Amino acid sequence: MSTSKFSILALKPELLSNLETLGYESMTPIQEQSLPHIMKGMDVIGQGKTGSGKTAAFGLGMLEKLDVKRFRIQSLVLCPTRELADQVAKEIRKLARTIHNIKVLTLCGGMPFGPQIGSLEHGAHIIVGTPGRIEEHVIKGTLNLENLNLLVLDEADRMLDMGFQPALDNIVKYSPEDRQTLLFSATFPNKIKYISERIMTKPIMVKVESTHDESTIAQHFYKVSDNEERMQALRLLLLEHQPESSVVFCNTKKDAQLVADKLVSYGFTTLALHGDLEQRDRDQTLIRFSNKSANVLVATDVAARGLDIADLDAVINFHIALDTEVHVHRIGRTGRAGSKGLAFSLFSDKESYKVSLLEDYLDTKIVGEQLPDMNTLSNPVMRPAMITLQIDGGKRDKVRPGDLLGALTGENGIKGDQVGKINVSQNFSYVAVKLAAHKVALKKLESGKIKGRNFRIRAIRG
Repeated sequence: MSTSKFSILALKPELLSNLETLGYESMTPIQEQSLPHIMKGMDVIGQGKTGSGKTAAFGLGMLEKLDVKRFRIQSLVLCPTRELADQVAKEIRKLARTIHNIKVLTLCGGMPFGPQIGSLEHGAHIIVGTPGRIEEHVIKGTLNLENLNLLVLDEADRMLDMGFQPALDNIVKYSPEDRQTLLFSATFPNKIKYISERIMTKPIMVKVESTHDESTIAQHFYKVSDNEERMQALRLLLLEHQPESSVVFCNTKKDAQLVADKLVSYGFTTLALHGDLEQRDRDQTLIRFSNKSANVLVATDVAARGLDIADLDAVINFHIALDTEVHVHRIGRTGRAGSKGLAFSLFSDKESYKVSLLEDYLDTKIVGEQLPDMNTLSNPVMRPAMITLQIDGGKRDKVRPGDLLGALTGENGIKGDQVGKINVSQNFSYVAVKLAAHKVALKKLESGKIKGRNFRIRAIRG
């Protein structure tokens, strides 16, 4: 781990003082290796996993370069998903909070186009968005990139996996040639090498290992003969270890939905996350899983990118990942921050080639372990600790988290410690409450008022 302080960099004093306030003392390896080059205006390719600190690396470089008095779009960050774009924008705003009048605008698909045009007409310094929506604005002339001096491609490998290559090419075509370009990617396949050669100028390559401690992740492999046995193995592992939060990775959208449906039929509170979901359903799925209203999330790799869930107890690979680096990236989602994590992988003879590649990559012999005893199937299914209430009112109705907390814990309400995460989006709000208290909470919100108004309330199930 790096011991270099941010203070050794020639950053603006207000940025340094804010970093101190945020408790950012020492740089992570990717920050230490990339920031000096970024600040010199060089093109940089950064390879690092989720949690490596790359957002702060390009965010600080961006804010150092920014001329606040010039109210033009100077920086553009492209992300594969809306969730990641929202996270990145939030982090940039946090880093920029001591610099006055910086405007960061998020432009993503799945959101109404009209209000975004209105926001763009009011101007911005930094745009964070998804390639499809950014391309749409650029082509329609509602987004002008002629003053752009910094382009960031975050999670570039996933953007290419999701078919955004034509959109990226179009956006680059509308960008000034003399801009600075930064590319961050968890993996570095040939297509990343190809795009970097086309859109970057003499890039500096920075590569860091994942920041989680491998020793905190216990890896286990189990051999199965067919899909029926694979499904049974998954049930046995969930019933034996009873993880409060686990992600099951599948290689295809079809498998993810099938596995999720099957687990639901066995009584597990399970959600599916894949590319066929509508944006609103996707948002709701992520909220319910992160607030502990569902124990199991069955996901594809592309859909799970940008998924930031703390305290993930277990990762289960329903199939071995198609890429060895993706396997490491998957299991790195558990065992973070020093906590113990479990990683279970199921494989069959048909996957022997992928297993061999994984053995070479991990430098270890993979041997199938004994699955839990069949009697485990009679164990009770773990129930989630929370349930999510949806309120049909959000930011557009001036609803804030404090309003919801007050409405829940007022007279004849529930206790503050029975309220979990509160998420307020543009049109809806979601509150996690303890399962035992949800009927009282529902009644309290239905009979009371929020911001002097009555909103439709429902508990999300299934």
